[in-house]
Amino acid sequence: MSRGLPLLHRRRILVSGAIGGITCAAVVVGAAMAGQDDGSGDANASTKAAQTISCPAVAGSLPEIPAEARAEVDRNLALLDTQIAEADKRLGTSQGEGGPNFVQNAILGPLADKRKSTLDRIAISIGRRAEKPTGLDALAECTLSGGEAGAGTGAGGEADSGATPTAAASEPADGGAEQGSGAEQGGGADAGSGTDEGSAQTISCPDVASKISGVPAAARVEVDRNLALLDTQIAEADKRLGTSQGEGGPNFVQNAILGPLKDKRASTIDRIELSFSRQGSTAPSGLDALAGCSLTSG
Repeated sequence: MSRGLPLLHRRRILVSGAIGGITCAAVVVGAAMAGQDDGSGDANASTKAAQTISCPAVAGSLPEIPAEARAEVDRNLALLDTQIAEADKRLGTSQGEGGPNFVQNAILGPLADKRKSTLDRIAISIGRRAEKPTGLDALAECTLSGGEAGAGTGAGGEADSGATPTAAASEPADGGAEQGSGAEQGGGADAGSGTDEGSAQTISCPDVASKISGVPAAARVEVDRNLALLDTQIAEADKRLGTSQGEGGPNFVQNAILGPLKDKRASTIDRIELSFSRQGSTAPSGLDALAGCSLTSG
């Protein structure tokens, strides 16, 4: 009996030690796996953060610029750089927002619209004093580079920057240059509430047609076409608003619907103003202030 007790104690000690060792090992393994998961998340975040927007270079594709047009052309070339920088910033601050088409619908599409209008102004500036360059529209589309570059669906990234414009007209004569960007078709948006109240909201935009008068006869068709495009843009954005309840974060409507819509409207209004200037007339002032839209409750 006296010899059995120590042996029993020794067995208990051994069993307790084994259990303690297994517990420690489990803790160590768990910590290691957690570290691996954290590292993976950091790697994914770094990959996304490494993405940047790449656009075709424009300056090298321009013909000789008349001295009288130099200041205006340089100003618009600088604007192209500003547009890319703003889109890059938006890309960096919007991680995790939207659906699979968010980048195209809320960033790349609107950027292409802005670039088209700016390129059109460059072509017109040169065309007033020399032969107007053609094909600059081909340089409007941008793509994502670095990280998950395949997420972007735009065409004509930096690799194409050396391309020479073709005979495609830089002036959007059909008035629908922005419709192909799809900036509002499938972007997904939500006011953040996710309630039935959100579904009753509609998009309200300032009326542009009532602010336009004295349209030159030669510009009437193009002006009317762009006014119709403004209506189409609102209808598309309204449809997207109604089908995207529950998507995105608290700023998603602004980022994925209202913001892109404003960009598209600004580009279309800009083309209306250009229609006047091509005929030697002056467009009504203050049209740019009509680009922004808001939500109204039904």
